[in-house]
Amino acid sequence: MVIDFEKLGTEGQSVVNKVTWQRAGRVTEPGRYMFRYGWLTITAEDLAVWRQFPEASFTLVSLPSAPDAPEEFHLGAFEISASPSSPSPDEH
Repeated sequence: MVIDFEKLGTEGQSVVNKVTWQRAGRVTEPGRYMFRYGWLTITAEDLAVWRQFPEASFTLVSLPSAPDAPEEFHLGAFEISASPSSPSPDEH
């Protein structure tokens, strides 16, 4: 499986790569998966977030690797997008 990601940002700003569970192929087991530009390690904790918040997107973090080796990535901080069906914090 090859995992895709989206790049967020505008010209002149740094690009933040985000990965959603859907883009990760809704993987169900922790592991190391082939990624578009290398390998992505997904932990049990990452999967727990996605199980509770399926629309969450994680920041993609590049790990140091040997010059000729494929890139290695893991998931960093995550964001939870508010869905229109969920009540706002002001609603009771």
